[in-house]
Amino acid sequence: MNHPLGATEIRGDAIVSHTPGLVCGVKIADCMPVLFASVDGDVVAAVHAGWRGLNNGVLENTIAACGVAPEKLNSWCGPCIGPLQFEVGEEVRDAFVASDAVAAKAFVSGKTPCKFLCDLPMLAMQRLQRAGVTRIAMSHRCTVSEPDVFFSHRRDKVSGRMAAFVWIEKSI
Repeated sequence: MNHPLGATEIRGDAIVSHTPGLVCGVKIADCMPVLFASVDGDVVAAVHAGWRGLNNGVLENTIAACGVAPEKLNSWCGPCIGPLQFEVGEEVRDAFVASDAVAAKAFVSGKTPCKFLCDLPMLAMQRLQRAGVTRIAMSHRCTVSEPDVFFSHRRDKVSGRMAAFVWIEKSI
């Protein structure tokens, strides 16, 4: 889609770049931003990782699209809804456990019957490790629990968004 000012608008949950100066970014409110940069600085990526995207392989697909060995990627998982705040239904837990039994560790009984508290950072960590990424930095900050710092759609129902960016510096 062309933007009125001539820029190109890209819609999706991930963007990968090998081009110096091209900024990759994602907007988030409670979902997790995940940024990647290869150790040689030749590729970067930004991912919007909500539970649906995580379950559908957005991290694994982005890692593959980077075109480098997973152990050559640095990853940063930013603030998101925390494990004490993210209550989900059985269908969410079942969707993750159906593809990986280890995912059950990321769910504990919720505050309401038939609900579970979901540890989104743990699910992201599991997926990154299973994909072969070993360089993982995790913020462990909760967007819902820190109203003076972060926007949270779940907490506020209507909120702003935060953004996370990564790029390759142009050579001088």
